[in-house]
Amino acid sequence: MAKQTDSRRDKGNKDTSEKVLHINRCSKVVKGGRKFSFSALILAGDGEGGVGYGFAKANELTDAIRKGGEAARKNIKKFPKRGTSIPHEVTVDWDGSSVMLKPAPEGSGVIAGSQMRAILEMAGVKDVIAKSLGNNNPINIVKATFKALSELHSMESIKEIRGVA
Repeated sequence: MAKQTDSRRDKGNKDTSEKVLHINRCSKVVKGGRKFSFSALILAGDGEGGVGYGFAKANELTDAIRKGGEAARKNIKKFPKRGTSIPHEVTVDWDGSSVMLKPAPEGSGVIAGSQMRAILEMAGVKDVIAKSLGNNNPINIVKATFKALSELHSMESIKEIRGVA
């Protein structure tokens, strides 16, 4: 059984890359001094429309990053693209964060803030305009961006929904 897990991990590492988006250090004052714990927000993507994030906590930084990376690889989701951009404009609210994604003409590049830029580049989007409104909590921005990406529909699926041939 352990060999199957290893082979899946090796298969996942071949075509996915990871990036650390945010690390938070938390301290608790105890009798002997301060006790630190870490949380890590990790991004994993294949560069072809598939991207996922993982959030993990641990007492050691390396453990938090490792756990977050595993969670990110498990949660990779695909979303539609139209050429080098996204199919249509979308605006999403999530816990005080608001995110707007707009398709951009070819050659304009990724115009976005730090977390959103990393997500869109990992997903393989080359041309998009993105704006983060509201708060600047990295976890909420990431969740709002993933919700926005999940609301994207390809032209084919919209035609199918409308019943247009």
